[in-house]
Amino acid sequence: MNRYLLGIAVAALTLSAGGAFADKSDDTLRVAFTKELESVDSYYNSAREGVVLQRAIWDGLIYRDPVTNEYVGNLATSWEWIDDTTLELKLREGVSFHNGEPFNADDVVYTVNFVADEANGAVTQNNVNWMESAEKIDDYTVRIHTKAPYPAAIEYLSGPVSMYPNEYYAEVGPTGMGTAPIGTGPYKVVSVDPGKHFVLEANTEYHDGPKGQPEIGRIDIRTIPEVNTQLAELFNGTLDLIWQVPSDQAERIEQMGDFVVSNESTMRVGYLAMDAAGRSGADNPFTDLKVRQAVNHALDRETLVDALLKGKSTPIHTACFPSQFGCAQDVTEYEYDPEKAKALLAEAGYPDGFKTEFYAYRDREYAEAIASYLNAVGIETDFKMLQYSALRDLNMKGEVPISFQTWGSFSVNDASAMVSQFFKHGELDDARDDEVLADLDIADSSTDPAVRKEHYALALQRIADQAYWAPMFSYNTNYVFTDEVSYAPTADEVLRFHEMSWK
Repeated sequence: MNRYLLGIAVAALTLSAGGAFADKSDDTLRVAFTKELESVDSYYNSAREGVVLQRAIWDGLIYRDPVTNEYVGNLATSWEWIDDTTLELKLREGVSFHNGEPFNADDVVYTVNFVADEANGAVTQNNVNWMESAEKIDDYTVRIHTKAPYPAAIEYLSGPVSMYPNEYYAEVGPTGMGTAPIGTGPYKVVSVDPGKHFVLEANTEYHDGPKGQPEIGRIDIRTIPEVNTQLAELFNGTLDLIWQVPSDQAERIEQMGDFVVSNESTMRVGYLAMDAAGRSGADNPFTDLKVRQAVNHALDRETLVDALLKGKSTPIHTACFPSQFGCAQDVTEYEYDPEKAKALLAEAGYPDGFKTEFYAYRDREYAEAIASYLNAVGIETDFKMLQYSALRDLNMKGEVPISFQTWGSFSVNDASAMVSQFFKHGELDDARDDEVLADLDIADSSTDPAVRKEHYALALQRIADQAYWAPMFSYNTNYVFTDEVSYAPTADEVLRFHEMSWK
């Protein structure tokens, strides 16, 4: 064992007193989350940890197989388009929510009508604002009406759009759902200590849907922000599984041979967002195209991937993930050229550079490396590390000049889940480009795949030409778990507890 891991192991021994040991004999899988989740209600958080809980606790109407990408029925058994804006779905009968409330059309109508109403404040509007309303035809038939033709509807109904119990949700609302969640999913919630501790248990009456019956009886999840503390607990036996482990630690653990280390690609993209629209001040430097181009030329994407991310990560030059439908790759690229970056800054009126606040919410090592590239060309960064929810709130208020961000698209394999999320004049749009908006409106609503691709490509090309973002790299995720756990991670960065079992 090398000195680094020896230090962690020693720390583990000091932490072990009083800890609950992970052991398949008590049929409890103990897992760590890194980020503090602001709410368990899946419509009121946009964190990856929230997606993980969403897939365990709730079901969507449709299910996309993460390996084959085939769509199959989940809470709906079949569906068809009645016209360009009306989707009719037949619902699965005999399904109950965790509180015993029967699932039927009333639940679909209530859920859709609630989350589609912008006044109710669903956090990620792009996931739901394409729906106009839902209509009950009979107890097990519903129609969802879209605001315009929306060809990505099936993808969203298989991902972030979960079905809630109408009677319970009408009574408790998002606050109650966040502390005492009720769904139809393979796991039901035993307890929630908001942001800190979540305990799930297998739903023994789970319906015969595509997720399959859960095999592990209990999932115990704690928020542990420090990766070294997670590693220590893994070594001392109080955790069974950790994920999003930095590459250097994962490599060292793999060398030990005592744990299973699995690396898988994800749909998450890391990027720099810049305030081109001047929301943080009309005279901020990033309103100047040459400054934004300089930022792009300042970044050595290849070295960041090779030295820090490793695994299945790749450099990214466009504002979406390559596998997503419509994510054109043939856009303007900015090679690493610090001298060109300095020249562009001089042309913009900053021959000696300038100072700016620089924000991030995760992956401090990556953010600090990025800051060093900016500092090297004269952009002196005042680095501020915030919680995700705090940085998102600042972004929504338009108070962030430049920030290192990531987005996993809720694992929705369509360009609308990323480029349309950030470039359609919403609260997180720092470009406010009407030309981009016009192309995205066409791409999001056309029923012709060729037209969709054409207009996503036009939007993405303009975003690249105007250097609104500095896309950098795709993420991979390192999963580390004990040899008692059987699990095959998928490429969409979703921990699926229902697919885990004991060896």
